[in-house]
Amino acid sequence: MDSFELNKVAGAVLGALLLAMGTGFVAELIYKPKPAGDRGYALPAAEENAGAAAPAAAKEEPLPVRLASADATKGQAAAKKCMACHSFEKGGPNKVGPDLYGVVERPKGSHEGFGYSAAMKAKGGNWTYEDLDHFLHAPKQYVQGTIMAFAGVPSGAERADILAYLKTLSDKPVDFPKP
Repeated sequence: MDSFELNKVAGAVLGALLLAMGTGFVAELIYKPKPAGDRGYALPAAEENAGAAAPAAAKEEPLPVRLASADATKGQAAAKKCMACHSFEKGGPNKVGPDLYGVVERPKGSHEGFGYSAAMKAKGGNWTYEDLDHFLHAPKQYVQGTIMAFAGVPSGAERADILAYLKTLSDKPVDFPKP
């Protein structure tokens, strides 16, 4: 194939591309798209949704009231999600998290043989039912800097059931706070 043949092929390809481009340009001049208009449903403003969520969170009963109606057997079933990282038997091994037997009134960040984060060690005090409730609700919020990757238990009733189960895991169970 000589150079004249190559020029004819290249010219044909360029001509076809120019024809396609020109046809598209002419079609845009002839046909104008219609705007969509006001079809569909109007969505509520973000402020309305945020206002509706705040009262729902405020309706949660105080911890002593929730603990009065808590069920330890339901708590044992709910605590199964914790078993991937924690053990619950007396003298049980530390896993990703420490053993939780006798955790109520135990000093925070003190279980022997477990490497706690600096934030947990710095928290100080003993684990009360109130502290455990806040921690189970949002661990990263309660102890900022904790290495616990669990997102939390949003249901107050489920947290109370878990706390009732933790009460049974002790040689000397600590009484629930009075409502």
